[in-house]
Amino acid sequence: MHFADLGDIRVHYDDRGPQDGPAVVFANALGTDFRIWDGVIAHLPGGLRLIRYDMRGHGLTTCPEAPYYMGDLVNDAAKLMEHLGVKDAVFVGLSIGGMIAQGLAAERLDLLRAIVLSNTAAKIGTHQMWHDRVHAVRDGGIEAVADAKLERWFARTTRAERPQLVSGIRAMLTRQPVEGYIGCLEAIGETDLVESTARLRLATLGIAASEDGSTPPDLVRETIESIPGSKFHLIRRAGHLACVEAPAEYAAALEGFLREVGQIA
Repeated sequence: MHFADLGDIRVHYDDRGPQDGPAVVFANALGTDFRIWDGVIAHLPGGLRLIRYDMRGHGLTTCPEAPYYMGDLVNDAAKLMEHLGVKDAVFVGLSIGGMIAQGLAAERLDLLRAIVLSNTAAKIGTHQMWHDRVHAVRDGGIEAVADAKLERWFARTTRAERPQLVSGIRAMLTRQPVEGYIGCLEAIGETDLVESTARLRLATLGIAASEDGSTPPDLVRETIESIPGSKFHLIRRAGHLACVEAPAEYAAALEGFLREVGQIA
């Protein structure tokens, strides 16, 4: 276990691989911790420095009182990278993690070589939608939204044929701190990165999944196509947590991109 004291929060992170290796930083989805990347990490080649962390209010990272703002989450990522002496990194963000990646690219380009925007968008849903979810969680806890969320997160075949995988992620989701979950719900609801993301000029890979009920492929593609020169990869028969359902294909797409941007020789 590793923890970084960043002032207002203490971040739980995992840092593996050579300290002088090319860095890849992973940011996970709302309601999850950094273990969602386990399968992808297992398929990546050696020599990389692979860094994962629990965002504020999630996993073993400090859970401040809500509300949170996207700027807080972007700042946390930047401070962690500075704490670890990481520059020229490829930042991989899924869902809210992808919004963090976009914000980081807009504000701290000095830390990045490229970004991967996975199952995400510059703007997700409506303010009212997120407001309603905040109230549902305030009233009934994460359990109140868990089953509907899992339907959006996993393909129908996965839910039918791999129930242990789904139940494991359900346990992860429902054990997150309620205050942290609400804080991040509010952050997503207040975030619109459409203009700043369209101004980005760095290497970008977009990853979408054909059965993603949270950020459908067309929504992801719209954001990716706003960035000149970006690449797009669609994973079929997977949902929002494509890195969990299809880790080998996800890792292959990521590895190919890392080679394209020179992060792997």
